[in-house]
Amino acid sequence: MLTIKKMAQRTLQFLVVFSFSCFSVVLAAYPDRPITIVSPFSAGGDADLAARSFAQAASKALGQSVVVLNKPGASGVLGSSQVISAQPDGYTLLLGRTGSQAILPAIMPTNTRYNWDNYTFIGLLEVNPYGCVVSAKSSYQNFEDLAQEIKKRGKTLNYGTAGRLTTNDMGPRKLFSLLKVSPQNVPTQIPYKGTGEAVISLMAGQTQFSCGSLGSFLTHIKAGELRALMVTSDKRLDQFPEVPTARELGYDEMETIVGWSAVLAPPNLPQEIQAALARAMQNIGKDQQWQSLTARTGSIPRITSGHETKIFIGKQYELYRSLGEELDIIDNPN
Repeated sequence: MLTIKKMAQRTLQFLVVFSFSCFSVVLAAYPDRPITIVSPFSAGGDADLAARSFAQAASKALGQSVVVLNKPGASGVLGSSQVISAQPDGYTLLLGRTGSQAILPAIMPTNTRYNWDNYTFIGLLEVNPYGCVVSAKSSYQNFEDLAQEIKKRGKTLNYGTAGRLTTNDMGPRKLFSLLKVSPQNVPTQIPYKGTGEAVISLMAGQTQFSCGSLGSFLTHIKAGELRALMVTSDKRLDQFPEVPTARELGYDEMETIVGWSAVLAPPNLPQEIQAALARAMQNIGKDQQWQSLTARTGSIPRITSGHETKIFIGKQYELYRSLGEELDIIDNPN
């Protein structure tokens, strides 16, 4: 005859096995409903374009619809925070960007609400070549012309950005440091609501230069309205073979300034779901339509593993943390 204790033990064993079996069935069926990828920025920008091209390719790779949810606010903090608190079931993903995932946690840790490594890392999607541009009407014919003017005129020069603590902001700050311009005499930043406004002001002569992801300037460079003076990629870009790299110009450290997009998930995502998403990422990397869409925005497709992505973003965080300490702007971006 079974004792009450033995009956309880067998019941517990049954429940454990049953629960594990049910969980395994759920994982085996993943995904069995639409997936949402949160883009923590407004529609129409670089992040949104990356999220939508990913969603299109991922829908094919996973056999389920992937929809984009734009959740702008607080420079990407709002949407990024939402994903951290979501269920770790693979149905809520994040389109991580340089500013929201590396710069803000490094420079504004008090107000960011999350650390750079609070996520499950799925993979890198793309890198966005970074560079500095001027109006085609500008007297600055090459990067050295601009560098000399920055040293000479200092704060009387204006440069446009898409806001503080973006790559548009941090790239020039790094450059001013390399040029050994005193913090009191660096060019004046004019922050706009987005890169589009910054470009308009540059072409109108209200600012003298701007730095950022070249995808934001691509159309205007091709139209002959802007002139690219330098790129931070490790080699010259096929689209702009005449534009020298930062390394060629003697500013090797600028190579670390680059835009990127990555796919992240809430913490504690089950290994089986991570594996399913990793397989999908590999298939996306082979998708010629996705490659074409990504290249069309001026970005370079670059699929990496979750482990490699964590290492990469960690290095980006350390880069901006170090720069923030050097400039004494931690939790005080002004």
